[in-house]
Amino acid sequence: MKPVLYLGDEVSAAGFRLAGVSVRIVAAGSEAAAFAAARGEAALLLLGAACAARLPPAVLQAALHDGQPPLLVVPERPGDLPPGDPAADVRRLLGLLS
Repeated sequence: MKPVLYLGDEVSAAGFRLAGVSVRIVAAGSEAAAFAAARGEAALLLLGAACAARLPPAVLQAALHDGQPPLLVVPERPGDLPPGDPAADVRRLLGLLS
């Protein structure tokens, strides 16, 4: 039986692993090879958005169109801090900065 497989970053992979999904952490530059291998192994392929963005667009579109295995691009994880200094934002929200 083929597994449900997640390809993406280490932090998201930890959450998917806790849910019982097989995971592959993809290093920058090896996305295309990991994606091609995973397509042959998975019953359902979950692909992190950052990993999907680093694939050639034609490769991703062809895989989505093919539908085998079914492919879902998983959005970035919520709650990431925006760029900048969060401490300054907190002080501003508390009225500590003028």
